Amino acid sequence: MPALLIVEDEPHMRQGLKDNLLFEGYDVDLAADGEEGLRKMTERAYDLVILDVMLPRKSGFDVCQEARRQGLQTPIIMLTARGEEVDRVLGLEFGADDYVTKPFSLRELLARIKAVLRRQQVVMPPAQRLAIGCLEVDFGSYEAARDGAPVAMTHLEFEVLRYLHAHAQHTVSREQLLTDVWGYDDQPTTRTVDNFILKLRQKIEADPAHPRHILTVHGVGYKMIP
Repeated sequence: MPALLIVEDEPHMRQGLKDNLLFEGYDVDLAADGEEGLRKMTERAYDLVILDVMLPRKSGFDVCQEARRQGLQTPIIMLTARGEEVDRVLGLEFGADDYVTKPFSLRELLARIKAVLRRQQVVMPPAQRLAIGCLEVDFGSYEAARDGAPVAMTHLEFEVLRYLHAHAQHTVSREQLLTDVWGYDDQPTTRTVDNFILKLRQKIEADPAHPRHILTVHGVGYKMIP
């Protein structure tokens, strides 16, 4: 039974999510503020965390950033305010795996949860060390370095890189990435892929504004040139 942590300060939202997720067969814990959420993340190995951005005592951004700084790779879905694209971008930059915009349907959230959990269960190919642009990547230990200095990356960032490298020199559509890496059955209207590519370019490219290794194929998707 997958264990989920919901970090949400609004009582009705928090309890409503718990009741619905319990009904779906998940083991659910709750936290009412950022500090409590971060503490619980360090005390128990959750399969997934649902993390609101606007929290008392410590914001969702701070919780996500601190968790990644401590080496916690637990998948995180952030709940962001409607129309606040900056929240979605910042969440991904701080290490979130996905986001859902409020107000959202339970069906959408369940689909995102299932997609993230399914992605975590995929059997990965043998370990492989690669140099991609300025980044040295070890897919076996999930470690990365640039000019000898460690670079913090999420599990999903490694998998996006792995997928693009496996299809090097070929154009990969956003739909392919959402299906094969994110694990979505239905294609959401989201800029998640584009935001992840921007993040990866910052870590890989010598000049992210003029990329040489992850190229945009306008109207289609992306192509990796190792």
